[in-house]
Amino acid sequence: MGIITTTKQIVRFYLEGFQSMKVGRKLWGILAIKLFIFFVVMKLLFFPNILEENFANDSQRAEHVLNNLTQGKK
Repeated sequence: MGIITTTKQIVRFYLEGFQSMKVGRKLWGILAIKLFIFFVVMKLLFFPNILEENFANDSQRAEHVLNNLTQGKK
């Protein structure tokens, strides 16, 4: 059996399963909302873009990253 055939069977299995779900659709919706909150909102709140804030253009950012990557431990 080829990998394409196996992949098609797996995709068909999940599609048929999702089509017959009732409660599962609501649960997947809740999961999607939670993942959105976790990855998008949390990133905006807790992980600011420090390179963009501290450097004016891409060449300065690239130089800073290159210098920090090539430096030995102090």
